[in-house]
Amino acid sequence: MASGLALGLAACVGMSAQTATTTTGEAAHMSIQEVHVQRVSIITTEPFDTVVARIDAAIGHPDMAAFRKSLSAAQNEAEMEKVVAPVTQPNGLMEFTRFDHGGVLRTENGTAKPRILRIVAGNPLIMKEMVKHVVDAGSYAPVTILIEERPDSVRISYDRMTSYLAPYGNSDALKVAGELDAKVERILTAAAK
Repeated sequence: MASGLALGLAACVGMSAQTATTTTGEAAHMSIQEVHVQRVSIITTEPFDTVVARIDAAIGHPDMAAFRKSLSAAQNEAEMEKVVAPVTQPNGLMEFTRFDHGGVLRTENGTAKPRILRIVAGNPLIMKEMVKHVVDAGSYAPVTILIEERPDSVRISYDRMTSYLAPYGNSDALKVAGELDAKVERILTAAAK
């Protein structure tokens, strides 16, 4: 039943379905969908550290262990909002984690460059609203902000959530995704000034 439902959903969103055999001999369905992504890139001559500091100031940075515990204890949407609202200030987004990709490269090459930082940010309540309409939105949220130092500039990049969700054709999910895109792009544009 579940695999039939998955195949039906795949057909609804224009995915191609293929059949594979599992180890138990039951048929499993694989679907492949091409998603065209719109990447927003902002180039600035502001220093890398300044850009990172501005983005850091624009999003919340909760203690993730305490946050997960509080969110798990929430019994309804009002309680979830009480947990999420304070930690997503001042712009409704919070950092989930960050990866110093440049640090890995610097270790290999033994230099002070390059500096590349990936910040994973979002809001569980925004994600919830998208996932209610398009479950696959959970694959794309929270979002990635990539900050890359170049010899004469800094590039800030973000992949638009609306482009990830466009193939699903759900106007409710796309409305939420559009609001998220606008929020992230405002933060990145302000960080570049």
